[in-house]
Amino acid sequence: MTDPTTRWHPTSSLERALTLGGVGIGLALAMGRPALVVLVAPLVVVGALGLVHRPTREPTVFTTLGHRQLYEGQGTRARLEASGLEDVEHLVRVVSPQPFIAVHPHDGALGHLLRPGEEIAPIELSPRRWGSRLVGSEKVALTTPWAGYRWGPVPFIGREVAVLPTLMHLRAGGEAPQPIGLIGAHRSRRDGDGTEFSSIRRFHPGDRLRRINWRVSLKLGNLHVESTRAEEDAAVLLIVDAMADYGLSEGVGSTESSLDVTVRAAAALADQYLGGGDRVSLRVLSPDGEYAGYGTGTRHLRRILTVLSRIRPGVPRDVSIDQIDFRTTAGTVVVVISPMLSEPLATATVRLVRRGLPVIVVDPLPPGSTPSVHPDSDADVSDLAWRMRLLDRSHLLARLSGAGCPVVPWNGPRTLEEVLRRLARRGQLPRVGAS
Repeated sequence: MTDPTTRWHPTSSLERALTLGGVGIGLALAMGRPALVVLVAPLVVVGALGLVHRPTREPTVFTTLGHRQLYEGQGTRARLEASGLEDVEHLVRVVSPQPFIAVHPHDGALGHLLRPGEEIAPIELSPRRWGSRLVGSEKVALTTPWAGYRWGPVPFIGREVAVLPTLMHLRAGGEAPQPIGLIGAHRSRRDGDGTEFSSIRRFHPGDRLRRINWRVSLKLGNLHVESTRAEEDAAVLLIVDAMADYGLSEGVGSTESSLDVTVRAAAALADQYLGGGDRVSLRVLSPDGEYAGYGTGTRHLRRILTVLSRIRPGVPRDVSIDQIDFRTTAGTVVVVISPMLSEPLATATVRLVRRGLPVIVVDPLPPGSTPSVHPDSDADVSDLAWRMRLLDRSHLLARLSGAGCPVVPWNGPRTLEEVLRRLARRGQLPRVGAS
């Protein structure tokens, strides 16, 4: 069955003009009052012009969206492609309001007076928060000259767009505590092929001739070469706590919730370390348990960003945090991005520290954040419960610090640099072992 809204049908203004005009003329003839004809004549003329422009073609209309994937704050255009508009004079588009979608024009309504050969103006859309967003849902209506006939309004369903967390594109400046790989930008504790100067030593068979330092060789009378530090990569594991979201989210560039800070921090750190040649893995603590294995390069970064954009907050299903295998090896730098309101997660973090891994906790909880509460709940009771949770959180943070795990608030991609330097220096100190 054809949807009646996709057919041309008379407008209420045309029906009203013809009805009042016919009644007025009938009364004028029956009562002998020519003045009534003068009063209804404009309605009769408008109705007649609307009938003259009765449409004879059915239009074909569909919408297109410029992008399937965007970053927060980026924009796209929803265009309207149509044919068979010879009988159309005016077009109206109204975009359905969606959360975290900014629209231009601001009210989402666009009227367009069609002229031959003129392109239909697009509607600009910009997603303001990461996640899967329905973009481009709208209704379209067409009218003929003199508003005699109308087509629609016809609803068009938008497209699901993957909105990735925004990136800052800063290179890693902190030294990895225990680099163990073969390539990368971190200085090794052993000599090898690299760019950072280590020392000058006597020439040995197998040394490259381009390493010879001729000034020192001529001065000492035998060949000497310059040795350099090897460059190695680090394995970085990002553990993202998505078990709850605290605070108000208003989109990129505005108020952030704890989960907003968490996702954007994980994206920034992944971009930072992947840009330095390191291997990065992602583990999300959520109902779906999203995971991205170790990898390098731009393609792996896009994979991590896609995983982050699919996060839905909630407690992991079918598994406790104590039973999760974080798949860490010796030398892996573990970054836990969590407000630390879960004691099992704090216990798992301490266990990683006791394994000898360099572990850093990034605190994403914005100041003054509160959990969402039911409107019917008692505000005083909710406030007291939240203060008790914050007190428990302070004990968990003190426990982590006492175990040797630094806790730092998120202040941008440079947050971890000083902490990593301290961990690297601590890893190079001599250790006392039991005889």
